[in-house]
Amino acid sequence: MHTTPVTLLDRLRHSPDEAAWRKLVHLYTPLLFSWAQRAGLAEHDAADLVQDVLTVLVQTLPQFRYDRQGHFRGWLRTITLNKLRDRKRREALVVNVPLTEDAAAADDAVAFWETEYRRELSARALQLMQADFAPTTWKACWEFVAQGRSAAEVACQLGISENAVYLAKCRVLRRLRQELAGLVE
Repeated sequence: MHTTPVTLLDRLRHSPDEAAWRKLVHLYTPLLFSWAQRAGLAEHDAADLVQDVLTVLVQTLPQFRYDRQGHFRGWLRTITLNKLRDRKRREALVVNVPLTEDAAAADDAVAFWETEYRRELSARALQLMQADFAPTTWKACWEFVAQGRSAAEVACQLGISENAVYLAKCRVLRRLRQELAGLVE
């Protein structure tokens, strides 16, 4: 990833190109797919929902106004929830079953969406940016941060100094913060 998501959103709003849309699709498809499956959709239905949400983004992103209070995340969640509700309404009409929503379940859903958003988007951004780092830098950060190993242990394994492990961590995490600026607080 060579631009921050905020810059990506601006590109998609003002001068969209195929590369920008491809980047958005690569970044958000796994997240949307995960949300859909966790909401109980089968794999093929989840894939359909992802396509529905991406279609809405193509149609409405040029009018979207970004703010730094997580508005894009909320907007994406709202689009996804609305598409899920539409799907459930259609299914309920087919079998003639009333559709109800519980307020407590809605609160749980918001917490669920927030957690999943952060987890999936961070994981996908890490996956996409891994190729931008030297293998030793990436492995040092991964082993130290994700695997919870000590800096001394990682340094010994990789044949680098402990300071190099700390620097690797700083470089990778700084880049992750840049990539997700404005999209994850």
